[in-house]
Amino acid sequence: MLNDSSFDAAHSALSNWDIKSRDIKLLSQTENIVFKVVGAKSESFVLRLHRPGYHNYRELLSEQQWTEALLDAGLDVPVPRPTREGQPYASVVIGKQHRYVGILEWVDGIPMKNLIDSNPGTVFIEDSFSLLGEIMARFHNQAVSWDIPPEFSRHSFDADGLVGERPFWGRFWESSILTSNQKIYLDILRRQIYDLLAKLRRDSRIYSLIHADLHPANIVVEGQRLHVIDFDDSGFGWHYYDIAVALFNYHLEIPIEHLQTAVVSGYRKARSISDEDLSYIPLFMLIRALALIGWYSARPEVEAGATTLPQLISYVRSKGVDVMAGHGLLIKPMPGI
Repeated sequence: MLNDSSFDAAHSALSNWDIKSRDIKLLSQTENIVFKVVGAKSESFVLRLHRPGYHNYRELLSEQQWTEALLDAGLDVPVPRPTREGQPYASVVIGKQHRYVGILEWVDGIPMKNLIDSNPGTVFIEDSFSLLGEIMARFHNQAVSWDIPPEFSRHSFDADGLVGERPFWGRFWESSILTSNQKIYLDILRRQIYDLLAKLRRDSRIYSLIHADLHPANIVVEGQRLHVIDFDDSGFGWHYYDIAVALFNYHLEIPIEHLQTAVVSGYRKARSISDEDLSYIPLFMLIRALALIGWYSARPEVEAGATTLPQLISYVRSKGVDVMAGHGLLIKPMPGI
C-alpha cells in the first residue's frame, strides 16, 4: 500500500521543476510509483518515482536518449520535461531508499487496450493489432539505423537476460508456486532454450533496441495519433520478443492466430519479416511465459499474480513440448501439481 511519504516525495521532487501543482493523483505502483500531476495552468504531466535497484542513472538517461531519437524520427513517444537546471532527472529519498524522479508530458487519449475491450468485434481487434505491428516495425527501423551514443547502457534480453543464471526478471524456475519436480523441469527447459538462443544470430536485421513491453495497454490512441508509452523495460533484444509480448496476454484468453496474422500484416507495411523469422514466435511466447512467472513471483504484492501464475504454468505445460519439438528438441510434458 502506498504511504504518505511517497506523496510527500512527489511534492518535494516537483520543486526541481517549474511546475506549480494543483493536484497529484496516483496512477500505478507496480514497478515505479507513477503520478499524474495537474499544474496550476491545467497542464498535465506524468511523474515517475523510479524503483530503486532496477535501473541506474546511466540506464535511465539512455532510455531518455532513445525516446528523444524516436521523437526525432517522427514517432509519438513520451516527451521528457527537464528540471529547472536542465537535468533529465532529480532524486528523492523515501525512508532509506534513494529514488530517481523524472517528469514526462501527459498524453491525452485512450489506451488501445480499453478500446479493444469495449469493441470486441474481430475486425476492430485485427485492425488494432495491424496498427500495433506497423508501429513496432517503425521502431525497429529506427533502432537498427540509429548511431547509439558511446555511453549508452541498457539491459539485454539475450540468452543470459531471458533464461540465463540471472535473468532480468528473476529465476523463474525457483518460484515458490512450483512443486519440486516443476522446478527441476523448468531448470532443464530453460537450459535447453538457452542453447537455442546462444546459437541464434544477433545481426541488426533481427536484433536491436526493442521496447520489450509493446502491447495494447502501452499504446495511447489520440485521434489518428498512436503514442507508445512505458519504456521502462526497453533494452536490446530480438525483434521476435517484441512480437511475442504484443500477442502474449491475449493468448491466455483467446486463440491468437488471427491476431498474429494482423500484427505481421501491419509489420510488413514498414519492414520485412520472413516466414523463417515467424517460426521463432512460439518459442519467444514460451520465453515470455517463463519470464512472467519470474516477474509475478518476485512481486507477491501484485494481486493479479494469484490468478495469472497458474495460467502461466498451464501455458508452459500445454505448449512446451510442441514448441521445443519445433526446434528439434524432445522433452517430456511438464509435471502437474
